[in-house]
Amino acid sequence: MLQVANLRENKANAIKGLLKRNIDNAETLIDEVIALDDKRKSIQQELDAVLAESNQISKSIGLLMKEGKKEEAEEVKAKTAELKQKSKSLQEDAQTVEQELTTKLYQLPNVPHPSVVKGKGEDDNEILLEHGEKPDLYAGKKPHWDLIKDYDIIDFDLGIKITGAGFPVYKGKGARMQRALLNFFLDEAEKQGFKEIQPPVVVNEASGIGTGQLPDKEGQMYHIEDTDLYLIPTAEVPVTNIFRDEIINEEDLPIKLTAYTPCFRKEAGSWGAHVRGLNRLHQFDKVEIVQVQHPDKSYQALEEMSEYIQSLLKKLELPYRVLRLCGGDLGFTSALTYDMEVWSAAQEKWLEVSSVSNFENYQSNRLKLRYKDADKKKHLLHTLNGSALAFPRILAAILENNQTEKGIKVPEVLQKYTGFEWID
Repeated sequence: MLQVANLRENKANAIKGLLKRNIDNAETLIDEVIALDDKRKSIQQELDAVLAESNQISKSIGLLMKEGKKEEAEEVKAKTAELKQKSKSLQEDAQTVEQELTTKLYQLPNVPHPSVVKGKGEDDNEILLEHGEKPDLYAGKKPHWDLIKDYDIIDFDLGIKITGAGFPVYKGKGARMQRALLNFFLDEAEKQGFKEIQPPVVVNEASGIGTGQLPDKEGQMYHIEDTDLYLIPTAEVPVTNIFRDEIINEEDLPIKLTAYTPCFRKEAGSWGAHVRGLNRLHQFDKVEIVQVQHPDKSYQALEEMSEYIQSLLKKLELPYRVLRLCGGDLGFTSALTYDMEVWSAAQEKWLEVSSVSNFENYQSNRLKLRYKDADKKKHLLHTLNGSALAFPRILAAILENNQTEKGIKVPEVLQKYTGFEWID
C-alpha cells in the first residue's frame, strides 16, 4: 500500500509511474486520496479539541462541588454530556473516512521503479539477456503432454477423475522427478543462506491483505467459505506474513527465508490450446525465496536473487532468458520484476518459470513491518520474493529438451536425487 505522505511529497513522480501502468486517471485517484487524508486530519483535530475540552471541564466539576457550587457543577455536567456525544459522533466519522481512505489506497498499485518502461502487456517487456543454446532435437520430437503418456509418468485423466482439470497425478519416475526438483532447489537455497521453513498452505484474510493478494486478486484465490480461509497461491503469502506487525532490529537484517509448498490458483479465464499439459495448472509445487531487506540494499538484493535463480537454470542446463517487465505487465504490488523464461524445444516457445520482485515498502506498509535504526527510530522495510523455482514448466522443459530416441536424459545435477539417469 502506498504511503499518503509519499504521494503528497512525490505526487508528480507517482503520477508518472502509475501512467506507465496505463492508469490514466492516476492524478484523480491521488487527489482523492490526499483529500480523504485531509478530511481525516481535520476530523481528528476537531476530535482532539473536543476531548481536551471535555477533560478540562471534567476536572472542574470536582472543584465546583468542593466549593458547594452544586448548580454550576450540574450545568458543567450537562456540557460534558454534550461533548461526549459530539466526540462519539466525530469518532464514527473518523472511522468512516479512515475506511474510505484505506479502500482508495487499496485501489492504487505500487509505483514502478524508474527503470520500468511503459507498456500494455507481455509483448512490451524488455529482454535483458539470453543464455544457452536451444537444443536441436531429433525428427520425432514430441511435446511433453505426449511424452508423459509414452513413459506413463504423469496422468491428467486420473487427476480429472479425482479432482478436476488442472490437478495432475505424478506417477513413478514422474513423482521421483518432482521430489528431485524439490530437494535440489531447497539444498541450493540453503547454500545461498536462505533458512528453510515449512509454513501453512492456508491463510486468513489478514495475511492475504498483508501481501496484496486481497482484495486486489480475490478472484484468483480458492476461498474456503465456512472457515473464511484461503488456499495459498504462493509461499510468499504465509512466509512474508510471519513478519506482520513486527519491528525488526536493524542488525538482524537481512532476513532470508525459503519454503516449499503446493500452490493453488483458479487461473480464471486463462485456459486454451496455448496452456496445454504442465504449462498452466490449478495446483503445482514451488520453492520460494523471500527477503526482508534494508531499504538501501533491496535493489542489490534483487540483482543477487536474479543471479541465483539464473544459476539454477544453468545447472539444469536449460536455455533461458531474463525479461524486465513493463508497466502494463507488472504485478500489482511490485516496483520491479524480472521474469525468467526457459526454452521449450518441442513447443518451440518460451515458458515463464520464475518471477523475482522488489516490492519496496508497499507490502511493509500493509504489514506494518518496520525496523529500528541506531537512534531507535522506526522505518518501513523492503520485501522481495522470487520463485526458485516453480516445478511444472521446469519439468516440461526438461522432458522436451532432453528427449532422445533412447529416452529422456535426466540433467546430471538431478541424478543423485532421482537415482536414475534416464526416463525410459
